[in-house]
Amino acid sequence: MATTKRKDGTTRSERTNPRVWLYSVLLTLQYGAQPLISKRFTRREVIVTTSVLTCELAKVVCALILMVRDGSLKKVFSQWTLVGSLTASGLPAAIYALQNSLLQISYKNLDSLTFSILNQTKIFFTAFFTYIMLRQKQSIQQIGALLLLIMAAVLLSIGEGSSKSSSSSDPEQILFYGIIPVLVASVLSGLASALCQWASQVKKHSSYLMTVEMSIVGSLCLLASTTKSPDGEAIRQHGYFYGWTPLTMIPVVANALGGILVGLVTSYAGGVRKGFVIVSALLVTALLQFMFEGKPPSVYCLVALPLVMSSISIYQKYPYRVKKKES
Repeated sequence: MATTKRKDGTTRSERTNPRVWLYSVLLTLQYGAQPLISKRFTRREVIVTTSVLTCELAKVVCALILMVRDGSLKKVFSQWTLVGSLTASGLPAAIYALQNSLLQISYKNLDSLTFSILNQTKIFFTAFFTYIMLRQKQSIQQIGALLLLIMAAVLLSIGEGSSKSSSSSDPEQILFYGIIPVLVASVLSGLASALCQWASQVKKHSSYLMTVEMSIVGSLCLLASTTKSPDGEAIRQHGYFYGWTPLTMIPVVANALGGILVGLVTSYAGGVRKGFVIVSALLVTALLQFMFEGKPPSVYCLVALPLVMSSISIYQKYPYRVKKKES
């Protein structure tokens, strides 16, 4: 995609391309609603691995349909090579598969708003790994913004571990099956996002093709893990669709569409610069939680939410600027 470089180091396409706004709005809605959708339509008996595998299959189907629709399917696969696929998508796919499993666990053990705010630490880790891999530097203001984000995550961790949760009253369960999984998932998300941005910029990989490749590789990794994992034993004992209902497909499909939107937003606007999407998603989550669960945000969430919003706003407003060399 052609872009025009501005004096402040950003690109015109990131600011004015209507596709960026469309994908961002859709991703905001999906991000904000996903925790509530998963809790409402996924029974606790559902085996996590079956939910993740079905989601990956849905991503492949959706991506192929979109490639057929825009006429790129034939060209993309005529240029496809196994080595190129493994290089660009293999490692991110395995990382995302593990991340998705951790998120599924967290959904069931944290209230929706707390989950969403803790999940935002992925921005810090994305910035960190982007700097390590692509040498994209951060301004002083951006570093301060990322520190604010970490403060919010720590505040939520302390508060959530000592207060009641809508999902569980056991502090240890909240910590080990809610907070820790979502924070580890955020680290993995940052690493995978940086890898995907590298593949998009260096390898010039199509967003839809990467979705197909990563879903297939991730699914193979998960299937291999079922030979030894508790989920694999549960599948063999109870069957693949144990605990499923027709409504279970709603969060699965929503999550699959969200995965495709993440790839599009990253491709058009960059991994770190989708932060404004996440801010809006927090507001959507808080609104939906109040509307459908009748539960106002906790004090810790109310304190942490403006910290998260301020940090992402500052990060977006004060990008790193390369100093011009005097001739």
